[in-house]
Amino acid sequence: MSPPVSPCQWRDRGSGSSEPKGLTVSRKAAFLRGWKSGDVDSFRTPPPAAPPLSALSRGRGEHCHAAQPHTQASQRICQFHSQRYLAYFRKFYLTMPDLAILQTRLQNLKWSHILATLRVEDETARRWYLEAASAQTWNVRTLNRNISTQYYERHYVQPSLPSECTPVPQKEEILKTPMMAEFLGFKPDDSFSERDLESSIITHLRDFMMELGRGFAFVARQQHIRTDAEDYFIDLVFYNVVLKCYVLVDLKVGKITHQDVGQMDMYVRMYDELKRTEGDNPTIGIVLCSETDKDIARYSILKGNEQLFATKYKLYLPTEEQLRKEIERQKELYQIQHEEKN
Repeated sequence: MSPPVSPCQWRDRGSGSSEPKGLTVSRKAAFLRGWKSGDVDSFRTPPPAAPPLSALSRGRGEHCHAAQPHTQASQRICQFHSQRYLAYFRKFYLTMPDLAILQTRLQNLKWSHILATLRVEDETARRWYLEAASAQTWNVRTLNRNISTQYYERHYVQPSLPSECTPVPQKEEILKTPMMAEFLGFKPDDSFSERDLESSIITHLRDFMMELGRGFAFVARQQHIRTDAEDYFIDLVFYNVVLKCYVLVDLKVGKITHQDVGQMDMYVRMYDELKRTEGDNPTIGIVLCSETDKDIARYSILKGNEQLFATKYKLYLPTEEQLRKEIERQKELYQIQHEEKN
């Protein structure tokens, strides 16, 4: 039995599609526009007694027929799809009504990608997941994981749609908090060191870079920085090709302290002086810790600093509600860090 035809597969006959003849893009779009603001049930009448349903359409659940034969497209689409799939098609159309964007920006997505995003309630987030999945070539498993971990919502500043992005977005539109690191394989009650955490990240580097956000390239592990006075080693160094800057990551297994923030501030200053080259933007430093702190955000050198970020990581997936509250808490701390001083 052939799967239902998805809107992403709707093409003119000349494109080589295997769809039934006569269902052109313009006629399908007209069909969808006709029920954009209507209820799916209004386009259904009880199936006729004769002729019987074809073998192709049997087993698809309750079937529908256009309430009136105003277009051949509506008859053919309703004949072979259940009410559930018609509702999916309509919801997708309301998310992405511009056929040009569908054809140019989402052409590499499968219907499984689209189905995954339809469970996202917020329309802007739904469209962002669609465009990000296409632009960053996420497979369906990655897309489902990112939706489940509220990838879009975890950005410091909710990002613009990829189709509407400025050439250089804000760094807050790429960085996230908290970071979900369930792929590292640690259990909530495991005991581990910072070196263990670092080794696990290197083992799962691809997943970690995807979680960091778009545009990251790995530079070094335990990068050696030598000054006239002493030698220093930075846990992880990345370069972001979108932001055009180095990103330093210092790993901590416990709650963040002011010493951790001071150390990262020193690393960022050293890197800007000794490693940054012409054309690079100021270096970003991330203290990746298991717990952040309101006093550190308010009273340490994090306060008002545009280059330093205190980011919490979680090694297991919480419930949706727990994660939502954690996102709110981390964003509150970020607001405290950047609120105007009296």
